[in-house]
Amino acid sequence: MEEKKVDVIIVGCGGRGTGYAGFIEKCPDRARVVAVAEPRDFYRDQVGDMHNIPQNMRFHTWEEIAALPKFADAVLVCTMDDLHEAPVMAFADKGYDILLEKPIAPTLEACRRIVAKVKEKGIIFAVCHVMRYTKYTRQLKKLLEEGVIGDIVSIQHLEPVGHWHQCHSFVRGNWRNSKETCFMLLAKCCHDMDWLSHVMDKKCSKVHSFGSLFEFRAEKQPAGAADRCTDCPPDIESMCPYSALKIYLRDRVAKGQQGWPTNVLTTDVTPAGVVKALREGPYGRCIYKCDNDVVDNQVVNMTFENGATAQMVMTAFCNESGRQTRIFGTKGSILTDSSLIHITNFLTGEKRTVDTNIANDGSILSGHGGGDGGIMDAFIRAVATGDRSGILSGADETLESHLMCFLAEESRLTGEVKEVK
Repeated sequence: MEEKKVDVIIVGCGGRGTGYAGFIEKCPDRARVVAVAEPRDFYRDQVGDMHNIPQNMRFHTWEEIAALPKFADAVLVCTMDDLHEAPVMAFADKGYDILLEKPIAPTLEACRRIVAKVKEKGIIFAVCHVMRYTKYTRQLKKLLEEGVIGDIVSIQHLEPVGHWHQCHSFVRGNWRNSKETCFMLLAKCCHDMDWLSHVMDKKCSKVHSFGSLFEFRAEKQPAGAADRCTDCPPDIESMCPYSALKIYLRDRVAKGQQGWPTNVLTTDVTPAGVVKALREGPYGRCIYKCDNDVVDNQVVNMTFENGATAQMVMTAFCNESGRQTRIFGTKGSILTDSSLIHITNFLTGEKRTVDTNIANDGSILSGHGGGDGGIMDAFIRAVATGDRSGILSGADETLESHLMCFLAEESRLTGEVKEVK
């Protein structure tokens, strides 16, 4: 089926929106960005300049675009979690196809309203559960469907958030406080819950969860430490693995790395600019004196309709770079690190490895093992051709795995096993 060129609007020009704009820049024959909406001048103009967008099509708010007659094919909604519902509803009413950054929304009720709306309007709709779109996941699913390990009996899955990433995003950063955005499982691990649902390919029937904010609390602050890393005594700061000076300056800027996460702090990614941001902004706060409340470790246990089980472990206290999974089947087992798939056959004792490595060029689109670029490719193709078969994370699939997250969080808070209905 022949593809038409797709006209795209980007709402929200932060890291995700800018990254997706970069994908479109690399395939000008397939799509073009015709308008952006972003309240911050620098980030709005960064995407605007990338795509030579006229000034009159660079909007401060999505409401300005929604007030106009429909003038493009699709909208990428890349705003913060609590700012998803209103633009999705408005653009769906206009008939735009929509790619929505995960999660759908911070509450189950809002998620259901959004799903009902996009299904009512019949638009092409995808949520950025990018792990479904990686070469690794596609290869793993193929192997499982071929029966290389028989029927899946259980899965162990580790989401190694990492100590510095936890500090950046979930203690000092945008997703630190559940009252402002959403709880940790939905903000970070809805990817993993969705991936487990996708790999298991069965309905989840029950969930049970435990988790806590173990470390990043005021009572854990070392004696004599200051409330900002830039003010901390050198003998204390130099021994802190969570120091903002270490994470952003010594480990990155001093080594010539000026991209994410440091470019989130400031547009002036020089030593002086970063120090200024750490002295004045939220990312320079002592990790023990922030307004964070999301957990830094969590376990979710799941059982599925056929009796198979799965466990997802999320932890900040690691330095691994990729998710790690063990899949136990009736005829063999699989050990993976999101790149290499190690397969053991019980009958023959044979061991083999399938390498699905995705080269990382440093861009956001190579993130998540190539899944960021994968979902953009699938979405653009669906909009261009009308063939939705490449959309793996539509309304129903995403709502199902989001429900698992909401119920797991209820379980964590109450201690009860929750039925997934």
